[in-house]
Amino acid sequence: MKNFTVERLSFDTLSELPNSWQNQDYKELLLKMNYDNPEEIEPAELKAMCQMSLTDLEPTEAAQLVLGYLFADQLNAGQIENLAHQMLTEKLWEENPELGQHQGFFKATQLLYEAYNGKFPRTEAVQFQVRLTTEDPEALAVFDNHPEAPLLRLLAQGMPDNTLLKRLFGEQLAGTSFPEAQDIIWQLRPMEKTDKTVVFEVVSSAYWLDDFKYADTYEAVTQAEETVVEAE
Repeated sequence: MKNFTVERLSFDTLSELPNSWQNQDYKELLLKMNYDNPEEIEPAELKAMCQMSLTDLEPTEAAQLVLGYLFADQLNAGQIENLAHQMLTEKLWEENPELGQHQGFFKATQLLYEAYNGKFPRTEAVQFQVRLTTEDPEALAVFDNHPEAPLLRLLAQGMPDNTLLKRLFGEQLAGTSFPEAQDIIWQLRPMEKTDKTVVFEVVSSAYWLDDFKYADTYEAVTQAEETVVEAE
């Protein structure tokens, strides 16, 4: 077990994930909608043009198109059609059982919510910075591999006992195997590092980590994630 002081430095609520849609994505979607020469559109206009083209479709058709683009390798046509209907009323980035697809559902819904002026559920993510300090410089090595899991173990200790993360993943938080952690923390960036401190910027769904906004500075313990070596 490694001891850390955990200090929340900032906390913001977002309706869009940073850098989640690139201009190339908008061009690809426009091509799927049979738009001629998206290469000729000014970069600053691409998002608006893509959203305008989407709204020429029925909402479920647009949802199918966006999901088909994002999940081409993961979902078949029947699944995409069903999910496109669900997207109009359900927060699939929270309610779908496939955790690995949550970030994609969030990206799809944020684009469609804005395009259709609120016909889709409103997306809500969180972004915050947290400073972790230890007296033992070697303790920082817990973040060398799969840092999301040891970080979530620390964050959870600053949240209430009834928080969803603790209720659903108590065993994983207490243990050394938490593969779902990489699907719960969507973006993780080390912002600064010294021999005894590291500052991380975290982006995740409000569904999982909204309760961290109430965290004061506290002491917590964590352990490294066990890496499973795959057989040759």
